[in-house]
Amino acid sequence: QVQLVESGGGLVQPGGSLRLSCAASGIIFRLYAMSWYRQAPGKQRELVAIITSGGSTNYADSVKGRFTISRDNAKNTVYLQGTSLKPEDTAVYYCNAVWRPRDYWGQGTQVTVSS
Repeated sequence: QVQLVESGGGLVQPGGSLRLSCAASGIIFRLYAMSWYRQAPGKQRELVAIITSGGSTNYADSVKGRFTISRDNAKNTVYLQGTSLKPEDTAVYYCNAVWRPRDYWGQGTQVTVSS
């Protein structure tokens, strides 16, 4: 059974930082491209960052320079480090694992940026 379990969300003050984790099980993790998506209330889910099986990364323009995605294949875990957080970063953050045609999602973790 495939599971992607996100953790690390919560309430963060503007300008603060966070580190999200996504622990995967039931997949050959090193083969998968791993991504973080987010969905704010009333908006469509959007891609935040992606890291390929080879370690290449790409980011949404809105988070470039503030967020960093990384992976630890030994721990089957992908991370999202965010700094200089803004209220518009408030959303449910989802972990995604893709190795075509396989495509799996986590249940999401809420991040709220507010004073």
